[in-house]
Amino acid sequence: MVLNYIWIFFFLIAFVIGLIRLIFFGDIDVFPNMMDSTFTMAKTGFELSLGLTGVMTLWLGFMKIGEDGGVIKIISKLVNPFFKRLFPELPENHPVSGSIIMNLSANMLGLDNAATPLGLKAMSQLQELNKNKKTASNSMIMFLVLNTSGLTLIPISVMVYRAQLGAADPSDIFIPILLSTFFSTLAGIIAVAIYQKINLFNKTIFAFLGGFSLLIAGIIYYFSTLAQSEITTVSSVASNLILFTIIASFIGLAFYNKINVYDSFITGAKEGFGIAIKIIPYLIAILVAIGVFRASGAMDYLIDGLKHLFSFFGTDTRFVDALPTAFMKPLSGAGARGMMVDTMTQFGADSFAGRLASTFQGATDTTFYIIAVYFGSVSIKNTRYAITAGLIADFAGILASIFIAYLFFG
Repeated sequence: MVLNYIWIFFFLIAFVIGLIRLIFFGDIDVFPNMMDSTFTMAKTGFELSLGLTGVMTLWLGFMKIGEDGGVIKIISKLVNPFFKRLFPELPENHPVSGSIIMNLSANMLGLDNAATPLGLKAMSQLQELNKNKKTASNSMIMFLVLNTSGLTLIPISVMVYRAQLGAADPSDIFIPILLSTFFSTLAGIIAVAIYQKINLFNKTIFAFLGGFSLLIAGIIYYFSTLAQSEITTVSSVASNLILFTIIASFIGLAFYNKINVYDSFITGAKEGFGIAIKIIPYLIAILVAIGVFRASGAMDYLIDGLKHLFSFFGTDTRFVDALPTAFMKPLSGAGARGMMVDTMTQFGADSFAGRLASTFQGATDTTFYIIAVYFGSVSIKNTRYAITAGLIADFAGILASIFIAYLFFG
């Protein structure tokens, strides 16, 4: 529903601005340019979608190996003590705890096809425990905010798009996204904990959050001591080493558990091919709308206005070119993806704006969409402070992404 309004908004605003430019400024090229953009962006969307099939097939094949090999179960066991403290209302050993942890573990690995069914199952089980069936419980809100904060260990889709759009090293945003999404998730947990009066200084919670915070702080400090050229090199080597280690670990674990690794890869690869084909109409639809919006001049007016605003305070304004992705992400995943692709197409995948847009895309998730789907599945009407806490997490992720992008990409 949100994407429907966004799509209509882009076309209507583009039409109005086009009329103003034609009538008041005599710009006779505006409407021809807008029509040309529809054909150009439709072609771009189709070619991009087809080009995604290879890389998407590859990565979802590897992720299926990890899933079948038991990676989700391992992550679940590691984080179970921590999540038990974040959900104090849940009965001991209730099945919903397993569903929640499995869902979040799948999300961390970027396994959307596995995460969503597990998430809907968890929400259904939480509703069974909910005393007021129309109002979100504390546990429901914590679960939703952890989902909307977008904690992702492997940003597959972002790397896939960067590869397709010509990035020299598609994984160079791996560490920046990992750092940014941590801050988003941390802010979300703190916000909900304050509302629910959860003791963040509990030994287990403090050990998890404090330990990871120190690790993240150490990584940021280390990179802050390097020259810009060294940051790029070290980040590239570290990112690719980590990613290949993950792949090797998935294969090794699956082999150890006597899983047919090749068959698992083929099964996942088939899913990747299907996903790449299915997104063609969605990607074309949003890219055409964004193309018309940009060709009308509306995007330039928006970006220039924001640049003037931030330059008034003496701020470097290079980050502004990537802000449309950040603005769109809480509203629509498809819309944000289109904005990210548009930014990389306009400025280059390896430009500062292109890398920052990619970081925005991976740092948070679609707050309003997730809340609508998950709460809608169990007919929750009163969401209480779920949206507020989710947007706090989004805002923290955006700020962290900007800061980290300047650190890593200059």
